[in-house]
Amino acid sequence: MNVSIVGTGYVGLVSGVCLAAKGHHVTCYDINNKVVDSLNNGICQIYESGLQALLTSVLKDDRFTAKLISDTTFFASDIIIIAVGTPSDNGKIDLSYVKQVSESIGKYIKSNKNFVSVVVKSTVVPGTTDTVVRGIIEENSGKTLGQFGIGMNPEFLREGNAIQDFMEPDRIVLGHDDPKTLKQLQQLYEPWNCDKIAVNTRTAEMIKYASNAMLATRISFMNQIAPLCEKVGADVKQVAKGMGLDKRIGSRFLQAGVGYGGSCFPKDVKALIKTLQDNNCSASILDSVDRTNELQKLYVLPK
Repeated sequence: MNVSIVGTGYVGLVSGVCLAAKGHHVTCYDINNKVVDSLNNGICQIYESGLQALLTSVLKDDRFTAKLISDTTFFASDIIIIAVGTPSDNGKIDLSYVKQVSESIGKYIKSNKNFVSVVVKSTVVPGTTDTVVRGIIEENSGKTLGQFGIGMNPEFLREGNAIQDFMEPDRIVLGHDDPKTLKQLQQLYEPWNCDKIAVNTRTAEMIKYASNAMLATRISFMNQIAPLCEKVGADVKQVAKGMGLDKRIGSRFLQAGVGYGGSCFPKDVKALIKTLQDNNCSASILDSVDRTNELQKLYVLPK
């Protein structure tokens, strides 16, 4: 398939290189000419184990290229993937980059006669893909859903293990709001042999947030258990090991420490709390998860 990916950051570049390695023809778009030139010369702007070698390989096979984005590009694409950043803005997510890209895609679709599916891979709260993205594309293209497709395909990549996570995923979520896009996504991920779940875009968006929130909850839970273990003379590492042997619980994300960090968990937990509050739903559990994480930073300082 011909795949366009907008954004050459962590998610966009890893996704593009891995899809190219599986046999697709991928073009990654960016607004930075230096980044584009570097990628076409086989130089990654980010570090991820195995990424440099894989980029070199797909460039050699003519399955990957980088280009500057414009309103008239997206070379004969079957799928256009939006993989730009959604930074935190006082708990909410900043959709400015997503909106800019959606506008460019809409202008491209206006002059393009072929059907193309627009798939969001950026982390966005439920309702963003089928309202904000779809609305901007329709406004700028003069077309409606059915004349183009809309999908949501969340990523579940760990920094340091992103290549392995993309190539050997636990599951792939195929979010779609039209049947053609589902077929496109099924074809895109046909080389992968893993569980695949087909859902609407709002469910796909929710799966991403709920997954990250659950993992963050496990971390904060253990960080509440750790001080008690110290006071009663228990070994929190052995407690985690004993819990993890229970197949209903499992061993992952049960290590007490300084709390969760990185680019996803803090932002996604806060965004889900805000979304729950905006919809008049209780956020008491995640409020506690977030508060525990903030307090944990202070707890470890005396040590």
